[in-house]
Amino acid sequence: MAKKSEEKKHALLSASSAKKWLNCTLSARLEEAIPDGGSEYAAEGTLAHEICELKLAKQFTDKNMTDRTYKNRLGKLMKEPLYAKEMDGFTDAYVDYITGIAYGFPSAPYMAVEKRVDYSPWAPEGFGTCDCILIHGEAMHVCDFKYGKGKAVGSFENPQLMLYALGAWNAFRMIYPVKTVTLHVIQPRIDNTSSWEVPLEALLRWGEETVKPRALEAYRGDGECVQGKWCDDCFCRMSATCRARAEANTALMAEAEDPSAPGDAMMRLPPRLDNGEVGALLKRAQFLKSWVNKLEAYAQGEILAGREVPGWKLVEGRSTRTIRDIDAVYKELHEAGYPEAALYRKQPLPLSELDKILEKDHKVILEKYIVKPPGKPTLVPEDDKRPAISSASIAEGAFGGENTYKGGE
Repeated sequence: MAKKSEEKKHALLSASSAKKWLNCTLSARLEEAIPDGGSEYAAEGTLAHEICELKLAKQFTDKNMTDRTYKNRLGKLMKEPLYAKEMDGFTDAYVDYITGIAYGFPSAPYMAVEKRVDYSPWAPEGFGTCDCILIHGEAMHVCDFKYGKGKAVGSFENPQLMLYALGAWNAFRMIYPVKTVTLHVIQPRIDNTSSWEVPLEALLRWGEETVKPRALEAYRGDGECVQGKWCDDCFCRMSATCRARAEANTALMAEAEDPSAPGDAMMRLPPRLDNGEVGALLKRAQFLKSWVNKLEAYAQGEILAGREVPGWKLVEGRSTRTIRDIDAVYKELHEAGYPEAALYRKQPLPLSELDKILEKDHKVILEKYIVKPPGKPTLVPEDDKRPAISSASIAEGAFGGENTYKGGE
């Protein structure tokens, strides 16, 4: 059974970190010396992927799998320490999405689940494991299941999925006359799905003109470290000790050279900070965060007041789901057969816990009562893809709107 962790362990130019090494080519080799300790979140995601793979195999790719075999295998996965009941619903949502694609074709498509793909013609020794590939005629769909809930992932120009697509096309090019590729991201824990269609010609051009030169540079350990969103989005193991980030965030340029070396012979220090430098830098930077927070608060206040801060805008931040009628939803859940012991402690279960215990068919009861108010205004760079919110909409969210009490009613 293919595992996502294998890609991270063995592929220097992994698809999951493509955004990083395509922009910061030196990072791939520098990270080699730093062990990847993994995380509970990654292990949880691996388990969810295994459940998805089993469910798709039962429905599509393994027609010889009996119900008994399926139940036994699923039962073993459900006994894993990281298993939670909510996984069943979220993995069902993923399977439903794939089913929708499959049934959208005039006849049964070719489907590959947890397929290892080789994109080494564009990135040296490059390979990865694609969650699901569907091909029918000239159309190919590449699907990626994301179990994380920290940040929404999009499909538009997603380099991870584009590399998977290159690898998938490379594997099946002699069999299927693919002309269009659709990339899909399915992230059910935060109700995020997206798709993006790209002509094969454009995908191949990206592989030749963008990936090939940058991948070769990264593989050789050439180029330089460049700070950007990829530092955190791709969990760069150099993130905390990267000298380029330190120079970009503090006035360390002069200290990045050895003052003992005369004139033009000055030698640059190693690209990775040592622990002594880390300790000294933390002492010097301990007030930096406070200053930046105050600067952000000032900029946010100016924009809320209707004044422009060039290069910045306010967008709607994340908000928390709430139940608009506790009594009504619990009444319906009781009628659906849930005993009080399952729904009550000394008070109703929080929404996140209630969502975990409900059967898939009964989640519609809860969804009818969920409201999601606007999120707190969040300051972001102006190139952020989320739409800007106006001071008028902020005022309406705070003091008006459909759910607000209106005098005389």
